[in-house]
Amino acid sequence: MLGKLEELFESAKKDIEAVKSRDDIDKLSHELMGKKGSLTEILKGLGKLGPEEKKTVGKRANEIKRELTDLMDRKQDDLLASASAVAGLVDLSLPGKPVIRGGLHPITQMCYDLNDAFMSQGFELYRERDISSEKYAFDALNFPPDHPARESMDTYWIEGTEHERGAKRLALRPHLTGASVRYLLEHGAPARFIYPGEVFRNESTDARHERAFFQYEALIVDKDFSFSSGKVLVDTILQKVFGYEVRTRMRTGFFPFVEPGFEIDMECQVCKGEGCRVCKNVGWIEVMPGGSPHPNVLRAANIDPDVYSGFYVNIGLDRMVMMRYGIDDVRFFRSTDLRFLNQFK
Repeated sequence: MLGKLEELFESAKKDIEAVKSRDDIDKLSHELMGKKGSLTEILKGLGKLGPEEKKTVGKRANEIKRELTDLMDRKQDDLLASASAVAGLVDLSLPGKPVIRGGLHPITQMCYDLNDAFMSQGFELYRERDISSEKYAFDALNFPPDHPARESMDTYWIEGTEHERGAKRLALRPHLTGASVRYLLEHGAPARFIYPGEVFRNESTDARHERAFFQYEALIVDKDFSFSSGKVLVDTILQKVFGYEVRTRMRTGFFPFVEPGFEIDMECQVCKGEGCRVCKNVGWIEVMPGGSPHPNVLRAANIDPDVYSGFYVNIGLDRMVMMRYGIDDVRFFRSTDLRFLNQFK
């Protein structure tokens, strides 16, 4: 039987070499290794052999089968590559089709750039859930019970649901700041972390406001961290992201979860400080409120405010992208207009 196998092998190699088309390769494969193929018929006779001979013949038959398969694959590749095989199947005189290229959304790219900038300063990346509770979105952040931000005109409440630790009201995340308490409860202090994400608010849309938009928060909780160090950090991050020094200013501001609080404005990059509809013709645009975490917020996170303080900023990610590319309407980002998005590939 070994003799028949070798004879078949030599004959098959010559037949493979002689084929001129892919159809001939398929036909030859069927003749050799199909259900009634010549190699298959030989293999059917293995059962009549003794144990030792069956082992020897079976091993050689499998080797031959693999070698013939490899030869046919190589022959098929040669035929595909040859001009004679391509002729009649593809019109080589036709112009090529344009290459379809995807790209990151500009907000995603800005988020990645901020991640790189902050992580180079030793920050850890943290993710928070899109659905939050009244406990984390307001109670733990020192919002009084009658604060207007709790009302439905700002927050999308999800009614009729029970949630963790007795917090009965759930909401689409109105801001990211509740993540600070979650993180500190999990990891404690000192801490240095960033947490980007989308937030949702029921408000009128215009060139600067959307119902769903992205924020990017950063928090340092440590002993004796100064405001001046925080200001240097902000300027450093903006320079890394924009690639040049950006003028900023810090103004006093009130937010329940920080004490003292401030607002950082940057020179409008759309009009370069001359005034436009994005900056309401003042040449500056607010991009990140912040301050030192309020003692009540630290207590809610089981952190002793007599030992720890810190520095917090909330970056308006959409507005940062507007500044980077000179975009004058935030609504473009979710317009799904390819003429707009294709500019950022």
